[in-house]
Amino acid sequence: MKNRVVVTGMGVISPIGNSCNEFLESLKIGTNGISEINSFDTEKFNVKIAGEVTVDFDDLIDKKEQNRMDRYTALAIFASEQAISQSKILESTINKNNIAVIISSGIGGINTFEEQHKRLLKNPKLVSPFFIPSMISDIAAGVVSMKYGFKGPNYSVVSACATGSHSIGNAFKMIQNGDIDAALAGASEATITPMAIAGFSNMKALTKNSDPTTACKPFDKNRDGFVMGEGAGIIMMENLEHALKRNAPIIAEIAGYGATGDAYHLTSPPPDGEGAARAMDLALSDAQISSNEINYINAHGTSTPTNDKIETLAIKSVFENIYDRSDIYISSTKSMTGHLLGASGSVESIASILSIKENFAPPTINYSTYDPDCDLNYTPNEMVKTQVNYAMSNSFGFGGHNAVLVFKEYS
Repeated sequence: MKNRVVVTGMGVISPIGNSCNEFLESLKIGTNGISEINSFDTEKFNVKIAGEVTVDFDDLIDKKEQNRMDRYTALAIFASEQAISQSKILESTINKNNIAVIISSGIGGINTFEEQHKRLLKNPKLVSPFFIPSMISDIAAGVVSMKYGFKGPNYSVVSACATGSHSIGNAFKMIQNGDIDAALAGASEATITPMAIAGFSNMKALTKNSDPTTACKPFDKNRDGFVMGEGAGIIMMENLEHALKRNAPIIAEIAGYGATGDAYHLTSPPPDGEGAARAMDLALSDAQISSNEINYINAHGTSTPTNDKIETLAIKSVFENIYDRSDIYISSTKSMTGHLLGASGSVESIASILSIKENFAPPTINYSTYDPDCDLNYTPNEMVKTQVNYAMSNSFGFGGHNAVLVFKEYS
């Protein structure tokens, strides 16, 4: 028999809150976390807005350590500390050899890469000896494992915007199969940099709307691209028996995971959304529930014309009776946070868990104009109080990577 897997701690750093409580309150009132970019001079850039995080790294990381790590690693440490603290796992007698750390990043240390490239152009001898270990996308997992002494499987997953969900899904399967007792899993991203903004802008993925208050509008007819965000989402997951034995606080249960590949295009999903739909079906099957039992879907909802249309088609193909249901809500919390790339799935998993814990559907803000291609209930502009027993979180990434998670109320 497979082990049940529960969530005992969560940590989030985001444009709308640097703790789960702040994040929750922002989700409820529909806080807009998008603003003008402050981290670099955008005078020569077409895109000048993003969802930036404000955090004082001195609160947890000393200056010497900060100088040896990328911003994405620092964000991961802050979110991990929250999840570990809430879980109280370090207050218990545990076998640290059986606790995994799967903390990932879609892009990794691009801040470090850009800074060190400037040094390279001046003189190769100026490039830091810490350049490589600061830049690589697995180093956050390594640093966190060393900080807390967790010696189980330790690695990162890189699957573009599905990274965070794949990380949680992989950890879920290892615990479910009895390979480990617990795992700290999720992702971190810090890509609001000149090169990243220029790259996404030049490929026409970012919105041309310069108004921070209306730029990110998933499923709206006038959407024209996503808004970059940054942050981290980390959860502590445990074998239910392990959690009960140490009297851990149990927040929710992870019920299902589905992962597929499109095998179609570098950046676009297939027109029928077959890969995304199959991932949703697999997650439902893994959770041993029907689509009728899902109450809330945290959509990938990037605010790009193609993604939102095709995700809508995929949802409709899985939830065939969706028009007959008044108790299912869909929303894109990216409307508030922007698109956190690799970290989006883990942050949105936390939003999904909070929807179960608090029985509400977060809103899709900035929604004003109906699109006949996106004709579902996207919870426009205001949250809805509703019973949420099961929540689904969708994540889809460049390269045709699809990951879907199903969470349930613990009982």
